[in-house]
Amino acid sequence: MSKFRNKYRNESFRLPNWDYRSDGAYFITICTHQRQYFFGEILEEQMNLNEIGQIAESCWAKIINHFPHVSLGEYVIMPNHVHGIILISGRVVACNDPANTNDPTNTNNPKPIKNKKMQSISPKSGSVSTIIRSYKSAVSRYSRVINPNFAWQSKFHDHIIRDVRSYQNISKYIQNNPKNWKEDKWR
Repeated sequence: MSKFRNKYRNESFRLPNWDYRSDGAYFITICTHQRQYFFGEILEEQMNLNEIGQIAESCWAKIINHFPHVSLGEYVIMPNHVHGIILISGRVVACNDPANTNDPTNTNNPKPIKNKKMQSISPKSGSVSTIIRSYKSAVSRYSRVINPNFAWQSKFHDHIIRDVRSYQNISKYIQNNPKNWKEDKWR
């Protein structure tokens, strides 16, 4: 790394020492590249999805088909971003889990990761990062058929929801997002 002196290394926005595979509720915001309006428009305080917006909504609803330990709370597709709550429950990391790369008997990991630093920062199977990466990939694949310029911002925002009151406030925020579009900071 002396060549670039860590100039191009982006640090994670994730909470240090938190296992993002842990049971819990996570408030997620994913923005399009340069916050371009790819998903539709707000008319009379209602979100009107275009074809790409319908793809984004359909892929979000299908997250539960690909991650059985996940359920979905409130979500909304906005013109240039997605807000949603992902609930993880019942996730058990077993010795034979492909995400458990520390287990020397793990035969599901075809080649060992040589670099411990990369192993520690790589998304783990079933984690919030893996779920969002899968979602963004699916939306991109189908959306680029319609608009080859479709792109996401490289990262996403998350907030670990720690209590019922916070969950209710965030759910209400998501529900009211189209009505409050004129004041939205993601606009």
